Amino acid sequence: MTTLRQAKPGQTVRVKKLHGEGAVKRRIMDMGITKGVEIYVRKFAPLGDPIEIMVRGYELSLRKADAEMIETE
Repeated sequence: MTTLRQAKPGQTVRVKKLHGEGAVKRRIMDMGITKGVEIYVRKFAPLGDPIEIMVRGYELSLRKADAEMIETE
């Protein structure tokens, strides 16, 4: 299983499945990250957290813990 956290800057990945439950999963989905959507990984912060991504035409920053819940292909 590969997650968004393992993606490299400049890579485009597709969401396969969202893990987690309750409010955390709902918050990720509210940001536009749903099954099948493509995510472009722009860059990582100097210490690796957060991750800057581009999804559905807008920029978004995610914590590593949240990125770990997003399974990609």
